[in-house]
Amino acid sequence: MEREITEEKLQKYFRITEEALKALEVAVHERSLLMAVARDFLEMARSYFEDAKYYYEKGDYVTAFAALNYAHGFIDAGVRLGVFKGEDDRLFAFG
Repeated sequence: MEREITEEKLQKYFRITEEALKALEVAVHERSLLMAVARDFLEMARSYFEDAKYYYEKGDYVTAFAALNYAHGFIDAGVRLGVFKGEDDRLFAFG
């Protein structure tokens, strides 16, 4: 069982999360009440992704990994809720 957050593991999850952010599409109409949810989830995912990069640069792999997981959690929650399209099961838990 792995008990370390390695450089390789971090790089893998940075790639997956970045690719997911680029691939996802908002699935609700601009005037839908759920558009505010979609925007909020996307902003949170992007913010946590930026936080992950910040902590990675500081050498804090634990916090960087946690931030990546939060970022991807917002992405997957948006797909599950139906505010994002996410068909690639490599990138999205509910695609």
